[in-house]
Amino acid sequence: MSVDGGCRCGAVRYRLALDQLPRTYACHCRDCQTSSGSAFSQQAAVPEAALTIAGPLVIYEHVTEDRVSRQRFCGVCHCRLYNTNTARPGVAVVRAGTLDDSDKLDVAAHIWASRKQAWVTIPDGAPQWPEGPPVAEFFAVMTGSKA
Repeated sequence: MSVDGGCRCGAVRYRLALDQLPRTYACHCRDCQTSSGSAFSQQAAVPEAALTIAGPLVIYEHVTEDRVSRQRFCGVCHCRLYNTNTARPGVAVVRAGTLDDSDKLDVAAHIWASRKQAWVTIPDGAPQWPEGPPVAEFFAVMTGSKA
């Protein structure tokens, strides 16, 4: 099985070599609010090796003191598709709305909840962290395993 997605205009298509749709999370940080133009971004962390891309990409590098985030966009419509980050080698963070079956996704966790918009309600019992989560805890939630 595979999971497919692509940009708004169709110039870029991608495939994830996965057995099912990935679990997703909502990030409420200011960077995600700004780049999405919304209250949060919904995304899925997947193995970078599972991702294959066809079509023209452009890359924007966001450089901070301790990492480089490489954002990939369609070279035609500039839809943001995924990013990689030097702090998480081997992981691609796919924008959930670009998946063909995005209407079948659930949000499994919320990060940077301290920055969420006041009108956003996180469901009772949903895993959440006020900022970036501890990697092992986050991995356990996102994979459905135990930390």
